[in-house]
Amino acid sequence: MRRKGQAAVEFLMTYGWAILAAVIAIGVLAYFGVFSPGKYVTDSAIVTAPFYINAQNIQADVNGSSGIVMELRNNGGEDLTVTSITVDGATVDCTTGTISTAVLPSTPQSFTIDCTPALVTGQTYKGDITISYVKFGSTVALASTGTIAGKIVA
Repeated sequence: MRRKGQAAVEFLMTYGWAILAAVIAIGVLAYFGVFSPGKYVTDSAIVTAPFYINAQNIQADVNGSSGIVMELRNNGGEDLTVTSITVDGATVDCTTGTISTAVLPSTPQSFTIDCTPALVTGQTYKGDITISYVKFGSTVALASTGTIAGKIVA
C-alpha cells in the first residue's frame, strides 16, 4: 500500500517540475517583450471610396507641433473638395480644422493633421479617420471613413 502512495507522489512531482519550468520560461519571454504586440505594429491607413491614402507618417514633431502627415488620392472620377479631416484616437485627437482643398482625380494631395495633446515618439497610435468633403459644384456634405495605425516617429 505504501508503494502506491510513493509512486503517485513521484508522478505528481514530475508534473510539478515540468509546470514550474514552463512558468519560468513564459516569465522570461514576457520580461524580454515577446508578448508586446505594440512592437510589431506596422503603419497602415485605410479609408473608404473615393479616397485612397498613398502614404502616412505619424510624427511627434510636425512644424513645431505633433501630427499626422498623409498623402490622399482621389480615386473617383469627379473633382472633390476636402473640408476637414479628423482622426479620433483613444487619448489623442487630431484635426485639420475647417479647410477647403481641392483633390483632383488621380492627383495626390498632402495634408497635415495637428494633434493635441502632443504625440510621444516611440509609442503606437491608432485612430478612426473621417474625411469630410463635397463634390465640385455641390453643397451636400459627404464623408469617407477609415482607420490609421502606426508607430510615432520623431
